[in-house]
Amino acid sequence: MKLPEELQFIENARKPQNTTTARLDGQVCVITGATSGVGYVTAKQLAQAGAHLVLVCRNIEKAQGVKAEFTALFNVRVDLVQADFSNLDEVQSAASQILHQFPAIHVLINNAGMHMTTRKLTADGFETAFAVNHLASFLFTRLLLERMIASAPARIIQVNSEGHRFGGLKLDDLNWDKRRYKGLQGYGASKTAQLLTVWELAERLNGTGVTINAVHPGEVATNIGMNNGFLYRWYQKYLLFPLLKDPKVSGEALYYFAAAPILSTTSGKFFNLTIEEKPAAHALDRTMGKRIWDISEELTGLHHKNQTLDNESLVMVKNSGLNVAS
Repeated sequence: MKLPEELQFIENARKPQNTTTARLDGQVCVITGATSGVGYVTAKQLAQAGAHLVLVCRNIEKAQGVKAEFTALFNVRVDLVQADFSNLDEVQSAASQILHQFPAIHVLINNAGMHMTTRKLTADGFETAFAVNHLASFLFTRLLLERMIASAPARIIQVNSEGHRFGGLKLDDLNWDKRRYKGLQGYGASKTAQLLTVWELAERLNGTGVTINAVHPGEVATNIGMNNGFLYRWYQKYLLFPLLKDPKVSGEALYYFAAAPILSTTSGKFFNLTIEEKPAAHALDRTMGKRIWDISEELTGLHHKNQTLDNESLVMVKNSGLNVAS
């Protein structure tokens, strides 16, 4: 019996996946969170295909090891940019460094992510999962966007998650001040916000030669969530990891989105690995999407450049009690 459309993700994960043999020789590929897990295996695929890598990483020592490995194995150029994506000032600095160093950007993969089991605020005053998973990638993408349009054809890949189905996004309580924090819903809120802004950006990019798609990278073993307490780390290492796949499947899927010629004009879609899929209904609400777009511009300081925030969204920001980037 065929599953309902909203539950098709269960079956899609088991389907044969699409692949490509297309190469990316000399193309500048920016990827965040590339020193372990999904980011590392994806970066390795890109390097093997001749891409010029720009790795945006928090731990520069680990990144230097990855750079040395890829340079020795594939004889490609690898540049490093250090940034902690829980700090929006560092996101801004990373984007500025990239714009200064590289006249073209052909692929951007927003992979850096965080899962929290308890509510913690960043130095900017934002709930950490929402800040890292949504606000940072939103700001980073927007800051690099003009360069990507000038470099078109170009592709943006948002590493999203089936975790968006947990929901949790409340525009008047983005920081969970009014609710008890639940890790899965906090994660779901951040990924829902990211998905909603994918649809908005895809619409704005129509006709520019730049595409944007969101991809769930599969149920794979990674270090996401290992920043949490001992019990969670024990559960993840000994009970969860044995049930998960090798991150290599994620690297192959994300490489497909970066390189496959058949996807040159595909934009504004959500995929489970390489299978197109319908997101949860709450992540398809375009009215909510326009609101979270405006709020995200305000919270990251982009509003001061664009002046697009409408009155209703401004009221939501003020009522949320969140700090606004200057």
